[in-house]
Amino acid sequence: MSGTPARVLRSLGRAQGVVVAVLVFAGLMLLNALLSPFPLSYFDISFLSSGGATTAIAAAGQTLVILSGGFDLSAGAVVSLVNAVLASSMSPTDMDAPVVLWTAIGIGIGAAVGAVNGFFVAVLRLQPIVVTLAVMFIVQGITLLILDTPGGFVAPSLGAVFLGDAVPGLLPAPVALIGVLILLWLWLKRTSFGVTLYAIGSDVESARATGLRVRAVTFLTYMLAGGLYGLAGVFVSAQTGSGDPLVGNALLLPTFAAVVIGGTRLGGGKGGIVGTIFGAYILMIVVNLLLSLNVSAYFSTIAESAVLLLAVLAGSLSRSSTLSLRLRDLSDSLRARRAGRLVGQRARQDRRLAFTRPAERIDAPGILQSHGHTLRYALPSYACLALVLIVTQLLLGNVFDGWRYWDSLLVLSCFLIVLALGQGAVILTGGLDLSLPWTIALSGMLLTGLVAGQDSGLWTAVPLVLAVAALIGLTNGLGVVALGLSPIVVTLAMNGILQGAALLWSGGTPAGFAPPSLRWLMTGEIAGVTPIIFVMVAFVAAAILLLGRTAFGRRIYAVGNSEMAARLSGVRTGRVIVSVYILSALCAALVGILLAGFSGQASLGMGDDYLLPSIAVVVVGGALITGGRGHFAGMVGGALLLTAMQTLLAGTALPFAFRSVFFGLVILAAVIALRE
Repeated sequence: MSGTPARVLRSLGRAQGVVVAVLVFAGLMLLNALLSPFPLSYFDISFLSSGGATTAIAAAGQTLVILSGGFDLSAGAVVSLVNAVLASSMSPTDMDAPVVLWTAIGIGIGAAVGAVNGFFVAVLRLQPIVVTLAVMFIVQGITLLILDTPGGFVAPSLGAVFLGDAVPGLLPAPVALIGVLILLWLWLKRTSFGVTLYAIGSDVESARATGLRVRAVTFLTYMLAGGLYGLAGVFVSAQTGSGDPLVGNALLLPTFAAVVIGGTRLGGGKGGIVGTIFGAYILMIVVNLLLSLNVSAYFSTIAESAVLLLAVLAGSLSRSSTLSLRLRDLSDSLRARRAGRLVGQRARQDRRLAFTRPAERIDAPGILQSHGHTLRYALPSYACLALVLIVTQLLLGNVFDGWRYWDSLLVLSCFLIVLALGQGAVILTGGLDLSLPWTIALSGMLLTGLVAGQDSGLWTAVPLVLAVAALIGLTNGLGVVALGLSPIVVTLAMNGILQGAALLWSGGTPAGFAPPSLRWLMTGEIAGVTPIIFVMVAFVAAAILLLGRTAFGRRIYAVGNSEMAARLSGVRTGRVIVSVYILSALCAALVGILLAGFSGQASLGMGDDYLLPSIAVVVVGGALITGGRGHFAGMVGGALLLTAMQTLLAGTALPFAFRSVFFGLVILAAVIALRE
């Protein structure tokens, strides 16, 4: 009997995340009931359960992937794809479509996409982040090819089954569906598949060494996750009764937030679906409470991002957390400085760290020896560029007939070239910046709103916009370095915060126009050449020098190759990582300014089309997605190549949506071809 309380305490310790999520959920439900003028009814329970079910189901799939140590950025895109397929395939005359059949079709579509992810991650051993990001854009493009505008028809029979009553007056169908998922998970986690899943997330190499079927389980994990995304797509189709190719885009941030709130550890090995489901409903209730308090809906993404960051931070607070270690390091450093023991405080004549052995003369290596490694990975982008230019000349002409094509190519490439410096520097350190889209949009809107189409305000507006961008990058960098959070989580949450900030700043409708001088820079002419091209030549030269010829650039490569080795070598790795995120945000802000000048005004979502290309140009240019390898000259080649390809596609009869598919395929091909 004495062992029973100990076992209970151990069980509660393992289920701490679920317990906390349940308690928070209960507290929010109580607060919601107190704020409501009417008592909680069966209808309210049914309404709330259906409102959070889509996020809960999709987040359950995301949990499986995160438990294996991965990330899946394609979840929302799969939901949109299933919704588009159902809405475009059902006939308005068929009011009583077979629910089981269409549900199986939706789950099958999701599982097929998950199998693609699983193949590249498990079989080819590519990075889950870059694979699922590329697949996300491929799936988004396919969705737009199927249904390019909201519309279509979903049979009411789906809504009757998924939104009705499992037991009339007692059990809403969404609650029953969630209950079935929980029971299946409780069974699955006790099977050999579940045990192996946790083992992979805890230490994949140890799991492989002990003979566990790591590859098969990882593949099945992504496939099961895709099936759950497909089920979420079926559910949202039943809710809306129609199709929307963008319906799943807003799910990415909430699914990650729900996983973290539910106690699942980013990096894998700990957590489960039960806590995630409660986390999804916690998010929904928080948003509903904000609306009931008459808080603008523009704050919803800010609230979701804040909850995500707070949940991640709360889950990482311990004596061994990165934040605790940073604080102890800072305390030790301050004590050493007061005692005069720092290396930098030693007298110049102190020779304890000096090397007295004379350096041996080493003959200078040739060009191929010095730059052979760089050329090996950078030249393919230029070779492909030459091939695309020849094909463009054969199909469309005007490539080698004059300057106009080249002027347009260089002007359109300038946005990706600038982004390549920032995103490339982040990738070279082993990170990724997902906050670029709304950093671009917010910067463009800030500029046009401040200058109001007048040149007189440009010299004060540009520094202010860049200062805001530097603050964004500093926050991202400190979240990664000081708090020890995943770059994906930090920058994804920042993107949501910036989206809300942009909506609040503009009121949903951006105002103002770009000043004439900025318009001239992007669309004017000097001796037949657009002025921005001269600026880009100087920018490329400065960027090559920054990454290739400065101590800062060498430290970036050192951190990307091995952060621990760089730290032991005396590199202040934290300062370097924070600096690259600041650089990335500044480059994104500059692109926002240039885009506003190019189009004459700013718009909501103007940066959405630049996230995947900013990563693609870096990878296609020969950089290693895990960091430590790459050259800016190759990234410039990647930018020119993707822009030339885009121009070629625009001159054909292919739909615009094919561009997303094409970019996703290009980045997958580049990662496979250039992997170690």
